[in-house]
Amino acid sequence: MSKLPDGLKYSLSHEWVQDNGDGTVTVGITDHAQELLGDLVFVELPEVGKQLSTGSECGVVESVKAASDIFSPLAGEVVAVNQDLSRAPEVINQAPYGDGWIFRLRLADAAEMGTLMDAAAYQALVDAEQG
Repeated sequence: MSKLPDGLKYSLSHEWVQDNGDGTVTVGITDHAQELLGDLVFVELPEVGKQLSTGSECGVVESVKAASDIFSPLAGEVVAVNQDLSRAPEVINQAPYGDGWIFRLRLADAAEMGTLMDAAAYQALVDAEQG
């Protein structure tokens, strides 16, 4: 079973969101998502300064067996990306909720955080997908 930290929010497309408390959030893919993909070999990061809308494609993660789009779980401006992933994409496999973060977003509307799932709701989604 995937590790699922409390205190984060989760999207239907398997991204996690951490509120940084300063109008920005950190975004990555969940442990469940990286397990499904397998060993990651490439990450395409969004551009700093890019305006994203909720649900828009903003990057790609590729493994030896599949490629998957990364979707922005919230609207806002990309203010930082994890450049370390360009050299070592496998960090997402090793620490999806830590050093494997993908980008930081300055929120267009902080109230939008309320549209995301908590850990229990996301676990129910994963359980339903696994049948």
